[in-house]
Amino acid sequence: MKLSKVVPEVSDFGSVDPAPPAPQGNHRDVLQDEQARMFQRMRAVFALRNEGSDEAVDALCAAFSSNSALLRHELAYVLGQMQNARALPTLWDRLEDEDEHVMVRHEAAEAMGAIGDSSSRPVLQRFLEHPAPEISESCEVALDLLDWCERAEWEKP
Repeated sequence: MKLSKVVPEVSDFGSVDPAPPAPQGNHRDVLQDEQARMFQRMRAVFALRNEGSDEAVDALCAAFSSNSALLRHELAYVLGQMQNARALPTLWDRLEDEDEHVMVRHEAAEAMGAIGDSSSRPVLQRFLEHPAPEISESCEVALDLLDWCERAEWEKP
């Protein structure tokens, strides 16, 4: 008997996620559980992303209290995918926190660009000269994306 292989699929957001979204359950509790396996916490992240509600954004933002830089990085990434400006104050805080892991700060900056709200512009501009290139270059990319979004808006027929 030949076993069939399950292969991760491209999500509705155009990404192949590191874990499939969890089925129904209390995703907020799993996400906050520091003892849960990272795979299960990631499944909760993607389930909340797919839910897409303001409450899901709030749950994802609350999870930045996690001890895991990997999880915090993924949180910033999915908040960018969700493109909900409700996440911006949390993303601003992550970028501004000099004690935050550099890759979380990088992803927070890029998420701001993906959200496409010009209110992030002053925060991003403050970090253009940051000594860590992961941060300064991500802010440059995010600002360029904001510029592109604004130009594209003017160019619509």
